[in-house]
Amino acid sequence: MGLPLVVAFAQTGEQVIAVDVDKRKIDSLQVGESYVEDIPSELLRSVLPNISATTDYAPLADAEAILICVPTPLTPNREPDLRPLEDSAQALASVVRRGQLVVLESTTYPGTTRELLVPALERESGLQVGSDINVAFSPERVDPGRTDYTLKNTPKVIGGITDACTERAVEVYGRVCDDIRRVSTPEAAEMTKLLENIFRSVNIALVNELSMVAERMGIDIWEVVDAAASKPYGFMRFEPGPGMGGHCLPIDPFYLTWRAREFQMSTEFIELAGKINQQMPLHCVERIELALNDVAKPIRGTRIALLGVAYKGGIGDIRESPALRIIEELKRRGADLVYHDPYVPELRKLGLSNTPLREALADADAVVLVTAHPDIPHLDIAREAALFVDLRGITRGISAENLVRL
Repeated sequence: MGLPLVVAFAQTGEQVIAVDVDKRKIDSLQVGESYVEDIPSELLRSVLPNISATTDYAPLADAEAILICVPTPLTPNREPDLRPLEDSAQALASVVRRGQLVVLESTTYPGTTRELLVPALERESGLQVGSDINVAFSPERVDPGRTDYTLKNTPKVIGGITDACTERAVEVYGRVCDDIRRVSTPEAAEMTKLLENIFRSVNIALVNELSMVAERMGIDIWEVVDAAASKPYGFMRFEPGPGMGGHCLPIDPFYLTWRAREFQMSTEFIELAGKINQQMPLHCVERIELALNDVAKPIRGTRIALLGVAYKGGIGDIRESPALRIIEELKRRGADLVYHDPYVPELRKLGLSNTPLREALADADAVVLVTAHPDIPHLDIAREAALFVDLRGITRGISAENLVRL
């Protein structure tokens, strides 16, 4: 989230201060090495004279606007973990000055900006939000690997504590965004982001559940999705898969379910969708096991090659990737695993490194397509593999004895 904003403002000629507690990121920025795939190092180096990178919050006292892009993860019990935001707010409170704008971009539950960020800034600084400083919420909208919609042409939603806060944020973001959408409050902006991601989560869960029903009925779910998508109205295409990944969809809905409990509400629809999506990696392992069983092979001791371990094609982001859970479960059942992913050099916690494609496929008893990256000849591999398990529908429309689709 942060680095694309840094580069976007720097490209307009603004002087940008990039602050991060991770010294490795700061070291990379100082030498012009990007750690975000959507920002090429060449682009970063072209605007480097306009960027100062540091782990120190003190220089932010000289900034016109401060944009907070810290992580908002979940605890092991799947409750909001706002410690990064709390730490950031406390550090900012010691340097914030009269006349500045502070905007929170991190996805969170409705009320966070007003109930957590504002009191923290006011308590430590002695300044009043709305009169001395301006505060707003503007949710990030980033789809890694996408080039048709960028920060510039994706509508930017902004909700300020006061109307004046909103207008100040509109002026700042207007320098890098073509389309600004004002909402009445930070809470409305916070809920907007959650609605966007919950909409996707629920619909993915729906088609995942339908894929399991279709499998029991002997119906090809990919044929059904293709046919349904031909309807020019009242239908939006979603596809089944091994589960959701990334920094948003597997996490954000739980921020709302947690918050809703404070209002004596149980968001059963959202929680059910989360449950279905979290179960998909295990369902895929069972599908692999059944496919091996059909060719008289056990999982234990069988060499399985996984194609793709990032959470989506074309990028190397493994956060919440369903491939990680699939690997853990296959290893637990005794599989001999290798993976090929040109975007992910290693999975250190799982003790695996990227294997060249030819080597990964050699002597593989089964090849499992988990993440479909570009420039990998999946169809050719499917034709040649002893057993090919397709979890992404790349082979839809093809029928072969060695081919099994989710």
